[in-house]
Amino acid sequence: MNVRDALEADADALASIADSPTDVMRNLVHDRTVRVAEDGSHDPNADVSDSQYDGSDPEDLLGFISFDAREDTVHVTQLDGTGEACKRLLAEPVRFAERESMAVELLASQDADSVETAAEELGFQRHGRGPRFDGSPTVRFRLEP
Repeated sequence: MNVRDALEADADALASIADSPTDVMRNLVHDRTVRVAEDGSHDPNADVSDSQYDGSDPEDLLGFISFDAREDTVHVTQLDGTGEACKRLLAEPVRFAERESMAVELLASQDADSVETAAEELGFQRHGRGPRFDGSPTVRFRLEP
């Protein structure tokens, strides 16, 4: 599994994973720090011109994370993917926060088992309820410096 910065060309693949519009994901890549986990079994230098996608193929991406830092906290704004990808991706803002002596906060929908498992394995503590998104409850996780 390779982890790299997301590119605008990844917007279609990210939209497929997140079940969001491509334009929203393209804006996300521009507005936040976004990292993707991709299957390490393909050649990143291979010609992808035959793909129906403008850039990466959703089949190649195992997950993604977006985050930003404000004041003394790194806020994970989105995390989705396989269990192992979520854990590897969540480690990215954790490393950043540790270097900067910042906390990390994450909201996870209650049915996002891979996200909750990744957070718990990395030492996050449940920190109460989060806001509701589209009527679905969330759980707030926090990792203190």
